[in-house]
Amino acid sequence: MSVKAVLFDCDGVLVDSEPMTFLALQEDLAAHGLDLTIPQMEALFLGGTLERVQRVANDMGAGLGPGWCEAFYARLYAMLRDRAELMPGVESLLDRLDAAGIAYAVGSNGRRAKMQASLGRHPALWARLQDRLFSGQDLGCPKPAPDLYLTAAAFLGVAPADCVVVEDSGPGAQAAQAAGMRCLGYAPQGDSAALRAAGAEIFTDLAALPGLIGLA
Repeated sequence: MSVKAVLFDCDGVLVDSEPMTFLALQEDLAAHGLDLTIPQMEALFLGGTLERVQRVANDMGAGLGPGWCEAFYARLYAMLRDRAELMPGVESLLDRLDAAGIAYAVGSNGRRAKMQASLGRHPALWARLQDRLFSGQDLGCPKPAPDLYLTAAAFLGVAPADCVVVEDSGPGAQAAQAAGMRCLGYAPQGDSAALRAAGAEIFTDLAALPGLIGLA
């Protein structure tokens, strides 16, 4: 295939934000009477929205009130602005894409405000990406629906068949497949059954991505 654009998920692909998010979520849910391990939360919530977390947690007996999402978002944004680090190799990867004339954008289920909190901590990267951010929540089409990635591709003027999506979650990989896009499943800790089940091609290092899309 001819790759003309790479569409990135944000959390867990560009930003190493998921460990702190799940630890904060684990603490919060425990305070509401729902004790879950990190692997349990990853299986239940990875790649979803915080609104879905609330629905599922309440179905499991947590009793999260109507203001819970906004309160948790405020706490999470503060943590991201203070501590969110980039995944290794992100900036050099974008340099390679720029040099090859390959467009890129970001499609996240998180709100734009969340992306601004994490990516905005890194001014040079924020300057490159701030006009190419697409939020499934803000657009009303969170993954696994394909609309988010189709919207990003249309913005870049690239046909879906010419796009590659980089994802770390099953719902994100499902969205890529539904959009008719090849999906590379980024699993830095090793293989991911959820990504593989959704049809993603697994890789473990962002430095390998140029070779996977045919860049010498």
